[in-house]
Amino acid sequence: MSNLDILIVEGNIREDSEFFIKAAGASAADNLKNLILKIDPSTDTEIINPGHDEETRNAIKNISKYNGIIFTGGAMRLNDMTDIIKKHINFASDCLNQNKKILAICWGLQVCTTAAGGKVNPGKNGAHIGIASNVIINNNGHSHFIYKDKKKEFNTPAFNFDEVSELPKNATLLSSDKVNNVMGVSFNVGNSEITGLQYHPDYEYYQMINLIAGRKERLFKNKNFLNEEEYQKHISYIKAENELLNFEDRTCEVRNWLNHIK
Repeated sequence: MSNLDILIVEGNIREDSEFFIKAAGASAADNLKNLILKIDPSTDTEIINPGHDEETRNAIKNISKYNGIIFTGGAMRLNDMTDIIKKHINFASDCLNQNKKILAICWGLQVCTTAAGGKVNPGKNGAHIGIASNVIINNNGHSHFIYKDKKKEFNTPAFNFDEVSELPKNATLLSSDKVNNVMGVSFNVGNSEITGLQYHPDYEYYQMINLIAGRKERLFKNKNFLNEEEYQKHISYIKAENELLNFEDRTCEVRNWLNHIK
């Protein structure tokens, strides 16, 4: 088979991408591109932003050339439902109607879920601030390709304040934790196959720590941390987890998805 051709859909507006570049070293889309090329250097990638109408028109026009589509994470809150967010949802709807294989990460999962008829709301049990602990793969997840060679219970980089509160029709839940019931999910729309993850196999913990530091004032304002001691304890916990996690474990899902679409 010829090289994979992947369309990467950036989940941030320009201002948020600038923050990601400063804090994490790359935009969400470029960060994912870098990971894909590390896993499979022969892969061809193209990045678009749904906020740019010409880019989405060209992507849909040339959609048949892509072996798969990945929707990245992002900093927007879906229920704000701005015009830009509507463009992200509309583009996801267009992709779902094109018989494609799609990997949807964090914000990308929330956008694709909404496009498929599900619902997203602020997390009832709080937020993931840089890390998700004790994510448990259920029986359906064990038989799904995305979790091949993944431990039944794992910790992972994650950063989200919202959650999928209602799954699309006929969706299959694959994994959960105490914060979000929907951590891994699969569903079909027509002949399109969507695999969604609420966490970030595409990010490293040091990037999450930098993102936390950049949002520190907001996190305190929103009472995600009540005091400096609590904040520093959380950072220390993530640093300790960083020492335990290796590249293959962290990126397992992305590698499995790439193998699946070959």
